[in-house]
Amino acid sequence: MKALFLSIVCYLCIAQLQAQQVSLLSADQLNERLKQGKDTVFVVNLWATWCVPCVKELPFFGRLQHAYPDNPLKILLISLDFRSKIKSEVEPFIKKMKLEQEVFVMNDVDQQTFIDKVDKQWSGSIPATLLVNTAKQQRKFIPNELTYEQLVDQYESIK
Repeated sequence: MKALFLSIVCYLCIAQLQAQQVSLLSADQLNERLKQGKDTVFVVNLWATWCVPCVKELPFFGRLQHAYPDNPLKILLISLDFRSKIKSEVEPFIKKMKLEQEVFVMNDVDQQTFIDKVDKQWSGSIPATLLVNTAKQQRKFIPNELTYEQLVDQYESIK
């Protein structure tokens, strides 16, 4: 009985220590996913582990998700870190920040192509946030850091 208990405790500890799975995502895959969300408002944050303003605003997206638990809201966090840094930097960062949302790393070789496909007006600076409501055919791109209040206002204006 004691061995079973210890096995369960070890299993739970190991499961908790494992980093959230990070997937690669191209701009085409992102746009396809946004089209499929007929009744969902997507809030897509573009960030990087080395970007101080990005790190500052990342917790706001979790707060937004928790503030609207009954709304069809989907937060996607897309890191612009290098793909080679997923295991060494991105996954440990996600664990440290306790991010619960889906996290992706950009998978386009040509960064300018990715930038243009996300929004033609985007210079590529981060943080940046894209809000999409397919049902209302609305799309907003904010090419700068947001406060929590600004994020809520932007979400409210598009939901």
